[in-house]
Amino acid sequence: MVDRTASAPMRFQGFRRAAVLFARALTLRCPNCGARGILASWFKLVPACPRCHLRPERGESDYFLGGMMFNIGLAEGVFVIALVATLLVTWPRVPWSLLQYGAPAAMVLAPIILYPFSKLVWLAFDLMLRPLVPNDLAGSPRAR
Repeated sequence: MVDRTASAPMRFQGFRRAAVLFARALTLRCPNCGARGILASWFKLVPACPRCHLRPERGESDYFLGGMMFNIGLAEGVFVIALVATLLVTWPRVPWSLLQYGAPAAMVLAPIILYPFSKLVWLAFDLMLRPLVPNDLAGSPRAR
């Protein structure tokens, strides 16, 4: 069970802070401090940031669901942009057979390729709305 009394209220921290958080996430760094080493592997985040000790899973049992949904939405968005660009560039001689086989392959590969980005961008989005509290840090007595 999550202790909601120790969490910060949701509030937007400003566009500058949001831009910094998302830029760090898109370069596969800790959104909070910008440190490298937040990825243990392509599919796994470290338990805590090596510099600021932020736990990427912010204490809720289903926190990863937001990252998964963001990953699916991001992959679908990339697909739609690529499809429209292909249609616009090649019209009226659209390579339908390439789209028929390439699009499903891209839809399978995109979530795999975008996985760490989506997890860190989701963490950045969460940090943008729900600022860091002591419970989010690995060394916090309440985080254990």
